[in-house]
Amino acid sequence: MDKVPMTVQGHKALSAEFEHRTSNERRRIIDAIAEARAHGDLSENAEYSAAKEQQSLNEGRIKELETLLALADIIDVTKLSGSTVKFGATVTFIDEDTEEEKTYQVVGDPEADASAGRISISSPLSRAMIGKEEGDSFEVAAPGGSKSYEIVKIRYI
Repeated sequence: MDKVPMTVQGHKALSAEFEHRTSNERRRIIDAIAEARAHGDLSENAEYSAAKEQQSLNEGRIKELETLLALADIIDVTKLSGSTVKFGATVTFIDEDTEEEKTYQVVGDPEADASAGRISISSPLSRAMIGKEEGDSFEVAAPGGSKSYEIVKIRYI
């Protein structure tokens, strides 16, 4: 499989989630299953079924996190520089129609969270910005039609 690019902070967050799920969540779910078992007949025990489903979801996420962490290509953004947009760049741009200013950091897929100002390197917005410089305009195909933006500032922090 290919390496998964991610920032140092993204790797720390995934590692912390892995630690929490393997240490705390696993123990809590096992306790919930044991308590539900104590209630008797498992065939009609909703608490037992819910706890087993939680266990399945938690174990699935643990496997996913193990894979992501094993394939992680950790990139220290503070050591990057340049005048063009690439992985790790924090880009401020303006919507040319509404004059609304937005700032996003280009990060790896596992750590993307648009509401927290982080967009995936594989998102249409990031792909349209890659290689552009301050002052450049770019277009993104959106459901309501094409949107035009102008890059105001590029930082590597």
